Amino acid sequence: MREREFWELLEEVFGRSYGRSLSRDQQLHELDSLTVVEALESGVEPRTVWNVLCDQMDIPDSRRWGKDHNAPPMPAR
Repeated sequence: MREREFWELLEEVFGRSYGRSLSRDQQLHELDSLTVVEALESGVEPRTVWNVLCDQMDIPDSRRWGKDHNAPPMPAR
């Protein structure tokens, strides 16, 4: 997943205003309480950030990838 795709999904799944607010304000507990923006800026894979955010916000897989997106493979650890 590219960062551009991350932002597209964020807007589609959460809405533009709420998604942007979440990206700045929501602390991701699994990522040392970084916000979305901080995690991406520190080099965390966008797919990882997306999955952590969706898990924390209880977004089911059926809605997680939007209507026109396929789930990309997880990065190798």
